Amino acid sequence: MRAVLVSRPGGAEQLYIGEYEKPHGTADDILVRVKATALNRADILQREGKYPPPKGASPVLGLEMAGVVEEVGENCREMWKPGDRVFGLLPGGGYAEYAVIPGKMAMPVPDFFTFEQAAAIPEAFLTAYQTLFWIGRLRRGEKVLIHAGASGVGTAAIQLAKAAGASAAVTAGTEEKRNACLQLGADVAVNYKEGPFLEKVKAATDGEGVDLILDFVGAPYWEQNIELLKPDGRLVLISSLGGSRVEQVSLAKILAKRLQITGTTLRSRSLYYKTDLTQEFASFALPRFANGELRPVIDRIFSWENVQEAHRYMEENRNIGKIVLTIP
Repeated sequence: MRAVLVSRPGGAEQLYIGEYEKPHGTADDILVRVKATALNRADILQREGKYPPPKGASPVLGLEMAGVVEEVGENCREMWKPGDRVFGLLPGGGYAEYAVIPGKMAMPVPDFFTFEQAAAIPEAFLTAYQTLFWIGRLRRGEKVLIHAGASGVGTAAIQLAKAAGASAAVTAGTEEKRNACLQLGADVAVNYKEGPFLEKVKAATDGEGVDLILDFVGAPYWEQNIELLKPDGRLVLISSLGGSRVEQVSLAKILAKRLQITGTTLRSRSLYYKTDLTQEFASFALPRFANGELRPVIDRIFSWENVQEAHRYMEENRNIGKIVLTIP
């Protein structure tokens, strides 16, 4: 089969389409002819040699896909049949003509969705669902601050938080991104390039602060995050794109406010964890995609022949929502 490969660790110019061994599944898997996949920051890190795939995962880039079932493992025949349209989360291997996924982790593509729309869902929405509800324990009536609100995970988290009856504040880096977040349902949107977000979010919450923060930035936001959290607040660290070292940390406010700080990654979780997460998410979200309450946000669609351009576009941080690759 053909797949996007990496000549050697480095920039986007190292990506090319070449021949790679077609994957083979077990009795618990289905083989999917991939029609679309989507970019994630992890793809860039892996391309640069900074984020190796988990043990046993495909070394091919790509953490999600949508496509058509070609082969069905013996234990999956009551769930799927050849020709079914499916989408789902992968530990790797999405930038290829074929991918294998456990039958229990695949989800049906809604009749009214394109493959491109379906491919834009898994990583963003499952990460958002996990961090909001499984780790962040967000409840109706609470307030959440979502950093990188215009990212794939950010745009998903805004919608999920609102669907659960919570209030959502976000940070974003341009007025276009800020307005896009407001249109998705964010109650407050702060342009972080215009100065610290702390006072603006605090004012918008009547001085109370927030119950939960989802943070991709890390060290530069540490002090503002701790200050902004209410008593018993939760901080979920999803990434540290701005840096991972915080100098001269004081534990006083963490203790005084009984704060809980959790770091998480989804890719390295066990199959059982990701299966349970997928199935719970599908029960919650698929009906809401059907009625329009939730929707994938796609910034641009590239053919995989233009994968280098797509990676450069993500590295420029220009996208609002997901960047999708089509695979002919």
